[in-house]
Amino acid sequence: MGVLIIAVNLFFEVLIYLILGRAILSWFVRNPYDMLGKLYSLAIQITEPIISPCRHILARFGMTGTIDFSPILALIGLSILRRIIIYILMTLSF
Repeated sequence: MGVLIIAVNLFFEVLIYLILGRAILSWFVRNPYDMLGKLYSLAIQITEPIISPCRHILARFGMTGTIDFSPILALIGLSILRRIIIYILMTLSF
């Protein structure tokens, strides 16, 4: 069960780093065809299923504008979900 907890933790860490990378790269990518643009496109493809629902939730509350807060909401949601899943796995292992 310990290996499963480590795998779940690693999965969530990778997602968190991809969301952070996506947010940072969005400031610097100008050409989608160079190496940085391809990395940014890959990060978008992987993280969009997580970011898009967060963007819709924020739009319901009227929090749309120049700054996109959906990555922050996604990071908070992923952190909470990771803690819940690891807690459940830890209680099942004992």
